Amino acid sequence: MNPTYDFAGQVALVTGAGSGMGRAAATAFAQAGAAVTLADVDDQALDDAARELRAQGHQVLAVTCDVTDEDQVAAMVGQTVAAFGRLDMAFNNAGIQIPPSDAADEEASVFDTVNAINLRGVWACMKHELRQMRTQGSGAIVNCSSLGGLVGIPGRASYHASKHGVIGLSGSAALEYAPRGVRINTICPGTIDTPMVASMIAKGELDRLQAEAGQPIGRLGRAEEIAAAVLWLCSPGASFVVGAVLPVDGGYVAQ
Repeated sequence: MNPTYDFAGQVALVTGAGSGMGRAAATAFAQAGAAVTLADVDDQALDDAARELRAQGHQVLAVTCDVTDEDQVAAMVGQTVAAFGRLDMAFNNAGIQIPPSDAADEEASVFDTVNAINLRGVWACMKHELRQMRTQGSGAIVNCSSLGGLVGIPGRASYHASKHGVIGLSGSAALEYAPRGVRINTICPGTIDTPMVASMIAKGELDRLQAEAGQPIGRLGRAEEIAAAVLWLCSPGASFVVGAVLPVDGGYVAQ
């Protein structure tokens, strides 16, 4: 059983909230009493997620946002503050995976795309969230890296570069903002049973049995397990946790 949190009166923002880990985290924040901004580039997935939470009686704002566009990111944060009056917690989760590639053959456009979303997108989101949080003098941010931010895997150089970058970005910002009352931490999911992973399996870019065997726990993770870690990092229970890099990967990086 997961711990329960009382986030009543607080405001959370989740990117990539239309599906997978983002949707699970947005749902968990809402169920804990927070008002939640759901942001995603996929309008249909965003509408479905927002409709579901509103039907349950939760306070929700849905914002279409491409995190590679800093103006859209700034507008997303601005709309959140305009709607709810503040911003207390953020999970910068929006990201993509790319097909495996020989490092000598990968197109520059692929490198640019994955870094624009996975790294620059996190940078832009955190930048504008921090502008609000430093005014408040409080806040908690969780940035989404990956087990790919902690290790290397053949064929995944560009993706792993983006996720390593998230860790460096987060650690430096965490040191800068801890004295100002804002905690920043990084989460590193393993292979999680999400629509993105299901698509990779369907395309032959990932072997499910190998992925399960690669995690000592012997299975894929669940989106709700990532959400549970995110909520803890944003909660008073993690009040002394700053600049942490938390693997939630079934033991993958402990091998």
